[in-house]
Amino acid sequence: MRTGSMRVAEISLPAIRHNVARVRELTGGAVIVVVKAGGYGHGAAITAQAALEGGATIIATADLEEALALREAGVTGPILCWLHGVRADFGEAVRADIELGISDLPQLERAATAAQERGRSVTIHLKVDTGLSRNGASERDWDAFFARAAALESAGTVRVRGIFSHLANAGAEADRAQAACFDDAIARLRAAGVDPELRHLAASAATLSSPHLHYNAVRVGIAAYGLSPFADKTSAQLGLIPAMTLRSEIVALRGVPAGTGVSYGFNHVCETATTLALVPMGYADGMPRALNGSGAWVTVAGEPRPIVGRIGMDQFIIDVGPLAGRLSLGDPVVLFGDPECGYPPVEIWSGLMRTINYEIVASIGPRVLRVPAETPLP
Repeated sequence: MRTGSMRVAEISLPAIRHNVARVRELTGGAVIVVVKAGGYGHGAAITAQAALEGGATIIATADLEEALALREAGVTGPILCWLHGVRADFGEAVRADIELGISDLPQLERAATAAQERGRSVTIHLKVDTGLSRNGASERDWDAFFARAAALESAGTVRVRGIFSHLANAGAEADRAQAACFDDAIARLRAAGVDPELRHLAASAATLSSPHLHYNAVRVGIAAYGLSPFADKTSAQLGLIPAMTLRSEIVALRGVPAGTGVSYGFNHVCETATTLALVPMGYADGMPRALNGSGAWVTVAGEPRPIVGRIGMDQFIIDVGPLAGRLSLGDPVVLFGDPECGYPPVEIWSGLMRTINYEIVASIGPRVLRVPAETPLP
């Protein structure tokens, strides 16, 4: 572990456990927790272990490399991955006991061959496209896809643990249409002779809003990290607790007179004499450069203070004004965290950037040290 880091993402393990338990409470079924993209920027291994402790049934990633990295980090629970390139080594998946999401017949054959070569069976979840138009078997291919899966399961080469799809979140009517298509897929798979243990369609949004889409398993990503998938509902309103607190520190304090220009281009000029504090976080660390002049703020000594001037690759500046006499070098700065603790919510950044909170947390850069914390919940 690095020491003296100026950039820290503190990851609350109790919050992740709480969020997973909350999903279990809402659904009553299996919970698949997605830790792709480095655990949505929180740290994949950190969050995977906490999610399992919170009651997750399966940990999921997008690709096989992410899944294997979790095994190498010591995660021993069930792991599922579903986005495969043509050169993905399914033999490594069989060796590491990784469950594979399979989207078409060629992938199914590759998985079966890898299992046969290893003298073992491979556990799979069949993915079907119900309207999102991404990966997943097309309806015209289902019968052949399901028949081959049934034959391979009868031969002991594969174990079909699940069937799944992904909602487009295009509205309640579209969700119901996709669910009807998914129901048809389940019925046709059963008619082919396979009755999977798990059926999962809902991600975080449907999990938190649409009980009729829960089936007997759900797949959650952003909810596990305590963030809302909805623009009109906060984490607290959903019973979730944000897990990430993004922190830095003051590394310079500078008293300046009125009329002082700040950072590149002097697009901010101090109207009165004030004190500026330098914070060593920048756009290389996932802090959007376009926050410049947007009204974004951070907390210093428990007080909100504005970001001023252009954000650099490694640093930004805040106007600490009347707090100056109370501050010292090394004092903490919180960029975002749990608003119930008085911190700015990440949604301030995503709102100003006209994007979603997913993008902000997943973009936190590699220089930021992820630190697991057992801090008691608020």
